[in-house]
Amino acid sequence: MGRLVVFEGVEGAGKSTQLRRLEARLTRAGVTCRSFREPGGTAAGDRIREVLLDPAMSLDSRTEALLFMASRAELVATAVRPELDAGSVVLLDRFFLSTYAYQVSGRGLPEVDVIAANRAATGGVVPDLTVLLTLPFADGMARATNRGPFDRMEQSGNAFHARVESAFAMFATSEWQATHPEAGPVVVVDAAGTADDVEQRIAAVVAEQLPEHGARLELIA
Repeated sequence: MGRLVVFEGVEGAGKSTQLRRLEARLTRAGVTCRSFREPGGTAAGDRIREVLLDPAMSLDSRTEALLFMASRAELVATAVRPELDAGSVVLLDRFFLSTYAYQVSGRGLPEVDVIAANRAATGGVVPDLTVLLTLPFADGMARATNRGPFDRMEQSGNAFHARVESAFAMFATSEWQATHPEAGPVVVVDAAGTADDVEQRIAAVVAEQLPEHGARLELIA
């Protein structure tokens, strides 16, 4: 079986950048890996992504959550699980912790309903590691501003993003993880500093959590 590594965090924390850097590092180390983003990663998922992120689109919170779940179900069934079965390291830019943060804490949907929907969408797939990049949401939103116009999720307002930030902080606690085994191990990585600095922190975490690849990862710059 392969390994599933998820990148999570607030908007602008650097998930996509660091995922690409880890993918390149793993490839240089001779590790077979594949990367995907949520929502998206499949033909159907990419169409759903367009709807979810369209600033002109108005969606009920339940509709939003179910669209995320539909994209996830397709991604897990047609891409993630086959790659894991083939022995690949799969890197995901967001997974269900984002749904818990954005739709449960951010939108106020009942956690029990979201957990049940997520169970159906993932088919029991549990991450081997979630790298939780931490950054004050104000700093993250400032970074996001530099990327261009905000998408629909980014436009949700400061109060919403503050709730999301608080949720991610809760997910990092041992108490929360003990009651949410579906999340697997969640390790916090400081996202402040240069991209090179953050990459080194992540490489050290992955080397520790994925010991079968650790020695090779530590040798790769």
